[in-house]
Amino acid sequence: MLYSRLGSAGIQVSRLSFGSWVTFGPQLDESKAAKLMQQAYDAGVNFFDNAEAYSGGEAESIMGRALKKLGWRRSSYLVSSKFFWGLHGSPNEKNTLNRKYLMQAIDGSLQRFGLDYLDLIFCHRPDPNTPIEETVRAMSDIVSQGKALYWGTSEWTGAQVREAYQIAERHHLHKPQMEQPQYNLFAREKVERDLAPLCKEIGLGLTTWSPLASGLLTGKYSQGSVPAGSRAALPGYEWLRERVLNPSKLEAVKKLEPIAKELGCSLAQLAVAWCLKNQNVSTVLLGATSAEQLSENLKSAAVAEKLSDSLLSEIEKATANV
Repeated sequence: MLYSRLGSAGIQVSRLSFGSWVTFGPQLDESKAAKLMQQAYDAGVNFFDNAEAYSGGEAESIMGRALKKLGWRRSSYLVSSKFFWGLHGSPNEKNTLNRKYLMQAIDGSLQRFGLDYLDLIFCHRPDPNTPIEETVRAMSDIVSQGKALYWGTSEWTGAQVREAYQIAERHHLHKPQMEQPQYNLFAREKVERDLAPLCKEIGLGLTTWSPLASGLLTGKYSQGSVPAGSRAALPGYEWLRERVLNPSKLEAVKKLEPIAKELGCSLAQLAVAWCLKNQNVSTVLLGATSAEQLSENLKSAAVAEKLSDSLLSEIEKATANV
């Protein structure tokens, strides 16, 4: 496993990390989650991502129980959570980044995880109804209290991240260190244009998610149907079915097949490897529901080393019209 600094921070993250969105709870119980986490850990993965809203808090509880069962040395791994949507319906507890919510949200997460602190915490979405300064001060205070080590954002615009950074710098507060955007061959604008300048200007680290575009880049939807047991077949994810059955994207996936064949790898490995080639990406979050799937995706780092400029150009051509 290769490691890289989280932007300008001193902390190092494995280039491939393990996420829990959708899988922990709906697809994986505590026992299965622990086995996959151990498999990832044995392969050198040191970052395990989560969020308060995943499965209504259950994903954090599952990961917390798994961590207790596995008994890893606390200093050997990184764990995260993200706050915004909340778990309750009152005005100050949902879709917000106000100080009251954030100071309570971190305590709730720590309780579900059974941990004394989290390594990384994210503002899961921007909140147009709360002044950014209020949010920045609350996140900085959480770090100052030792309940988290670093804070950042997820799916914020570059302008919003820059404003948060400047507020923190002006008031000598803990600055946002990382952003967690979606990044794959079909979702590139935010990472490559909006956030790229900040990676150089302020040392922003990127912990990107959905490298397989919710499974679309694995080729499993290429027949124009949704396989049973796939993420898009889950109740409540009807919106995802339309996305993964997009005709132009399915055609692009077919054009990627000969490139993967030339490299001797799977489409999934090619897609993850492509994400790893972006030097602004600190780590790529993997999601898996089986040991076989995780093992396959963990081999993507080796594939990335084989991606020459000519092959990257071929990938660009294959996905140019999407």
